Amino acid sequence: MKHLLPCLFLVACAAPPPPTSLSLSPQGYRADGDQCRLAFETVSTVNYLDDAADLVACPADMENLGVFAIDTGGREVARIAGYVLYSVPRR
Repeated sequence: MKHLLPCLFLVACAAPPPPTSLSLSPQGYRADGDQCRLAFETVSTVNYLDDAADLVACPADMENLGVFAIDTGGREVARIAGYVLYSVPRR
């Protein structure tokens, strides 16, 4: 019993695994050819949704992420499954 306590403590303190999946719109966010997509509500995104903003997922390796953020006023809120999630205010 003495040896089980440290194991139980470590299991109880372990962080949950990071979210690994997204549900994305098939259309581009601003236009059909855009790489960024509207992200739908899932277990992975629920904490980042805002009724005054769109949650947008852009590929993390997209060349113009900074331009997207500046053009849309988007604020990075998370990185999930190879995507950067932005909260983009609806104007």
